[in-house]
Amino acid sequence: MRRKIPGTDLLIAFETAARYQSFTRAAKELCLTQSAVCRQIGALEEFLNVRLFNRIKKRVCLSEAGEAYAKQVRDYLNRMEHDTLALMAHGGGGGVLELAVIPTFATRWLIPRLKDFHANFPGITLNLTTRAEPFMFGDTPFDAAIHFGDSIWPGAMTEYLFGEELVPVCSPALVAGRGPLVPEDLARLPLLHQSARPEAWKEFFGENGVTGINAMGGPRYELFSMLVEAAKVSLGVALMPRFFVMPELSSGELIQLCGASLHSQYSYYLVYPENKVGSASLQIFCQWLHEQAEAFRQASQLDSGPARPLPAPGDDAHAQQRDQGADEIVEAGPDAIHHP
Repeated sequence: MRRKIPGTDLLIAFETAARYQSFTRAAKELCLTQSAVCRQIGALEEFLNVRLFNRIKKRVCLSEAGEAYAKQVRDYLNRMEHDTLALMAHGGGGGVLELAVIPTFATRWLIPRLKDFHANFPGITLNLTTRAEPFMFGDTPFDAAIHFGDSIWPGAMTEYLFGEELVPVCSPALVAGRGPLVPEDLARLPLLHQSARPEAWKEFFGENGVTGINAMGGPRYELFSMLVEAAKVSLGVALMPRFFVMPELSSGELIQLCGASLHSQYSYYLVYPENKVGSASLQIFCQWLHEQAEAFRQASQLDSGPARPLPAPGDDAHAQQRDQGADEIVEAGPDAIHHP
């Protein structure tokens, strides 16, 4: 039976016109005449028997149905383009992994190590996309994700990488002329917060025996990378994962204010859907990532945690991590707004 799908050229014309809310600008981007775009939009509306644009004098705007359809068409075209580029790049030979990553983790830890991966496995291409919110693998093109939280991710396997220690850092200029500081002293400095961890400073002070202070005040930043820059220009003190700020600590752009730290109750995990267990490319990446994590744990003297080798397909270890309910809300990455 023939599928009830409009032509791709009509969908492209509609998505472009919807994005600009202008047939003229759409025509310019598509190297067509305005009348050609008008005809394509008209043909699509006739095919759907739905008005997608409201014509008001000399301008157009999306109808309610057009707004909803534009989002769906845009997602469809993006997926088609992504898959087409992947096929063209590898001639149908596979070897492409789509990885969802936490933004600052990717830039500060993963990407600096990828040169080694590409040198050892040149046939595998890693595509990185930042995802700072929970998601279900079935709704995305991802083969795996790097996740900060606990070990529960519905319908997926989780492999421990390492834990996390947060330390207070700031620009040397912010504390110029001050002597050695203790945790109580930090409460009198401007505190910078990461949006996903609104109680991190409260936990830091509590773990270090400091009570009776307001640890919730101060500006909030969505990403740890923003916190780094804010701390560098003396806007306040940031509570940062130590490995995120090693370059700045080594260069002297930032200093650790005292020896106190906060050991997070959560950890970093590699997560992948159960139906990807048999992927040879994914298994190679998993093994490489575990080796990198082990070397990092040893160099950083972090707790080795519950690290395990990647189970073989069909191993009983997989059965122990079966779906714990698709309605559960999983933890987001450290750059995300999550609710532990």
